Amino acid sequence: MTTRRILATSGGFLATDRWGVMKPGAIMLEALRLTGAERPRVCLVMTASGDNESYLARSYAALGALGCDVDHLALFTMPNRDPHEVLGRSDVVWVGGGSVANLLTLWRLHGVDEAMRAAWESGTILGGVSAGSICWHVGGPTDSFGPELQVVTNGLGFLPYGNGVHYDSEAQRRPLLQRVVSDGILPTSYATDDRIGLLYEGEDPVQVIADLEVDPVHGPAAYRIERSGDTAVETRLAVGRI
Repeated sequence: MTTRRILATSGGFLATDRWGVMKPGAIMLEALRLTGAERPRVCLVMTASGDNESYLARSYAALGALGCDVDHLALFTMPNRDPHEVLGRSDVVWVGGGSVANLLTLWRLHGVDEAMRAAWESGTILGGVSAGSICWHVGGPTDSFGPELQVVTNGLGFLPYGNGVHYDSEAQRRPLLQRVVSDGILPTSYATDDRIGLLYEGEDPVQVIADLEVDPVHGPAAYRIERSGDTAVETRLAVGRI
């Protein structure tokens, strides 16, 4: 039976001591390991940043050093591949950060949403950072509309939860996610601090992964936010199996 996996993160790549050079963190390395492939096929999807060429090049370089076969799906100014073809033959799809609102609109316009679901159901690991995390969920807080965060509620909904990213580094995100959960605007939600990823198998969160070694008690973590009466209850999920 095919295991459907999504890796929703506020990380995935790490800076190095060289300007503009990234390297894969433990989150990305775990995604590659889970494929079981000797030479994983990775598809980069940078729609949320307008297919930013620098972002794409740095991601190619980081993954190429691991011996991956790397390709990408671009939508500007027209799709460079058939979405079903390129996503369907990938072992891992990694979605970059940027505007989740723009991403969702363009994916639906070009049928990428349907191609993503088909790939996921056939065993491709879907992953991403920030916008590339929120998109798989019902929705979550986003700066897609400006510096004052708003909430999108039209995510793909592969996962029946809300999602929060950059939970420890951007002051508006934690209180807004708690408020929209307590108000019933979003369902039970999961959030990640920077450099943290949450692995789902099917619709179940099963593991919290950190890009680098963290303090298990006080360091970055994931969180479950649930509605209880008129309030939101937050539960810390430390790195490791849930």
